[in-house]
Amino acid sequence: MNTNSTNIGEIIRQRRTLMHLTQKDLARAAGVSPSCLARLESGHRFPSARILHKIANPLGFNEVELFTFTGYIATQSPGTADTGVHLGNLDPVVAWVLSQEPIEAQRAMLTIFSALKQMSSSIAQKDSRNDTEEMADTKELNSVKT
Repeated sequence: MNTNSTNIGEIIRQRRTLMHLTQKDLARAAGVSPSCLARLESGHRFPSARILHKIANPLGFNEVELFTFTGYIATQSPGTADTGVHLGNLDPVVAWVLSQEPIEAQRAMLTIFSALKQMSSSIAQKDSRNDTEEMADTKELNSVKT
């Protein structure tokens, strides 16, 4: 059994179970056979690019993430990669590391990431409002001086 096959199979299985999908549900959504998914998840079959393309969206991955996990696309060096956490577009390295953890740990980390993202958004909005208020105050002060 190929180690890469086992790893991508485990990633697919963990994501599927995290999303509360059966193999039949995922197969139906992706347009592949349940037996194909079973062979992928068990590591007995390495997925083709066509299969990855079909299962990416139903699993909540973008194609680049799955292509990176399987080695079809090389990972970027840390200096060039976007290091931000994006729940809709989770960094492939972060997603891979998470996939190695138990489901409970994955859920906890995704909850933490979501909270951090919301806090970051809130802070950015507050900063934007403060900048707008400061500009308005400066304009008002300048109009009073003239």
